[in-house]
Amino acid sequence: MGIVLVFHLSQQALMFHIALYEPRIAPNTGNIIRLTANNTCALHLIEPLGFNLDEKKLRRAGLDYHDLSNVTRHTNYELFLRAMPGRRILACTTKGSRLYNEVEYQQNDVLLFGSETHGLPDKVLLNINADRRLRIPMQRGSRSLNLSNAVAIISYEAWRQHGFSNGQ
Repeated sequence: MGIVLVFHLSQQALMFHIALYEPRIAPNTGNIIRLTANNTCALHLIEPLGFNLDEKKLRRAGLDYHDLSNVTRHTNYELFLRAMPGRRILACTTKGSRLYNEVEYQQNDVLLFGSETHGLPDKVLLNINADRRLRIPMQRGSRSLNLSNAVAIISYEAWRQHGFSNGQ
């Protein structure tokens, strides 16, 4: 089964793709579904997931935005890559070599985020050029931000650079 469309396609023009590599926490993903319904992004969930897509916590966090979202589930990372031909993939990671605001985002860029518990594995990171590994600055000694907060920060910067196209 490689690709499954989970929710209805939004009618608005999509600017970017957000990909979650093996997300573990349903409310974070629900928050990101709500976010992508509002910021012109498509969401890609790369399995295995740490929850069921019918989970009440996922639905509650996404509120009534599921019908406005463009969410696709991929059974593994390789099939996800096949579904993204020609798109630039930017790894969003605490191991990034560039700050997220130093990048010129392009329409159809893929913003790839790791799981809440492990981030992106080395087998994924090592196949993405160092200049495409982005990080959000944090205080010394901090390990990471909440996944949905990190997605919001980076995706809104990308959208801002495009004049909040299709926004109001």
